[in-house]
Amino acid sequence: MWMYILVGILALLAGVALGFFIARKYMMNYLKKNPPINEQMLKMMMMQMGMKPSQKKINQMMNAMNKQQPGK
Repeated sequence: MWMYILVGILALLAGVALGFFIARKYMMNYLKKNPPINEQMLKMMMMQMGMKPSQKKINQMMNAMNKQQPGK
């Protein structure tokens, strides 16, 4: 009886560890393909739209985007 419990606990621990590494690998690939927007990217987008980006405007937009992100 105790052998079944031990095997169950070991299988659970192995599943948690394997799930963690798979999720970590997936998120690293996702962030590599879709990097988060930084100030440099925002500046380029504003220039492409014909706006002259000031540091104040960039800071305002970055703050607004950070407030909208879930989990923050």
